[in-house]
Amino acid sequence: MLIVFAATAVGFFAGLFGIGGGLISVPCLFFIFDTFNFEKDFLMHLTVGTAFAITIFTSTASVLTHRKNNLVDLEIVKSFGLFVVFGVLIGAFFAAFMKTKNLVLFFSVVVYFFGAYLMLSQEKVKIYKKNPSFFQRAIFGFLSGFISAPMGITGAMMNVPILRYFGFPISKCIGSAAAIGFFISLFGAISFSISGFYLDANMPMSIGFINLPAFLLFVPITTYMARVGANTVYKMNKIKAQRLFGVFLYVVGTIFIYRFFNI
Repeated sequence: MLIVFAATAVGFFAGLFGIGGGLISVPCLFFIFDTFNFEKDFLMHLTVGTAFAITIFTSTASVLTHRKNNLVDLEIVKSFGLFVVFGVLIGAFFAAFMKTKNLVLFFSVVVYFFGAYLMLSQEKVKIYKKNPSFFQRAIFGFLSGFISAPMGITGAMMNVPILRYFGFPISKCIGSAAAIGFFISLFGAISFSISGFYLDANMPMSIGFINLPAFLLFVPITTYMARVGANTVYKMNKIKAQRLFGVFLYVVGTIFIYRFFNI
């Protein structure tokens, strides 16, 4: 029942705020697994791996919608997304050998930055230039993937502003970031699944660091509720919704900081 309630909330707010859902599903899954007394050493690893597996399907629905509306630029996905995926693989490797306590701290710090960005950012973003250099794409892409991996997120909150900064139209930024998010989720899930076997975690009812009951319950519920949330957002002020999510992230970050000192 707890998982069903959490999945409903995750799906709704993911659709409401236009994100892949990782920033919401990770806190929910973390406390669900903690409630069921999963092994503390791998608690965050299981949370992130499961969150990635879930967002493969939620991000797929998003990509298909954007693709249908011709908002996915395959050149952006190939030229920038490749470096993001490389960052995910390296980030997942490092995350596998980090303790849950350190991953919780990392999640908290990054969430605080995201919260500040949402509450302080303006609608207009300074555009750098089109056709960014190989070095720029490599650095920004790698950092985006590397940060996303231990967080269990699709990276849209970083990739949309980055692509906009590079001079791409906002519609193509959102659609292309969604497509890149799919690959982040896919390779993130594969990496955490493999690392679970490699570290011999032996988590109950799980494939590596992907919990099957949570995955099977979350996917259909979050996919449906994301549509409900997406329809609701049109009735809200965009900036107010953004600020609200920023406040939510600060609450989440504070809770995780508290857990950091109590793990």
